[in-house]
Amino acid sequence: MQVEVLTDEDGLKGAWFAATIIEPSGEDKYLIEYKTLRNDDDTEFLREDIRACNIRPCPPEIIVVDGFKVWDEVDAYYNEGWWVGVIAKVLINSNYVVNFIEYDEKITFNQADLRPHQDWLNDKWVVPSDV
Repeated sequence: MQVEVLTDEDGLKGAWFAATIIEPSGEDKYLIEYKTLRNDDDTEFLREDIRACNIRPCPPEIIVVDGFKVWDEVDAYYNEGWWVGVIAKVLINSNYVVNFIEYDEKITFNQADLRPHQDWLNDKWVVPSDV
């Protein structure tokens, strides 16, 4: 099963990473294999036991036709995972400055590396403006 996993690893906290559930590994835990993170010697994809509360289905794709606006909440693909941020500035050629408030950092992204942010609440996907 394809999923996204929230990790508590230093430097990666708050990001969601694509993974595959391999098998249950205990009460409320699953062995997963990341699709992008590799082990320390870079010989295979990283596997680890993750609590069920840190696993969610992959969000459905939302097509963004007219681009994003300032203050839109987005997920930005950065360092192999999806990080929550807010559009701080609209640039030319479908580029955006994204503010990661939790980290006090702003980074420029192309629209291809952004998706509308969605929350997994009560077993369904919710766009923050719908909350």
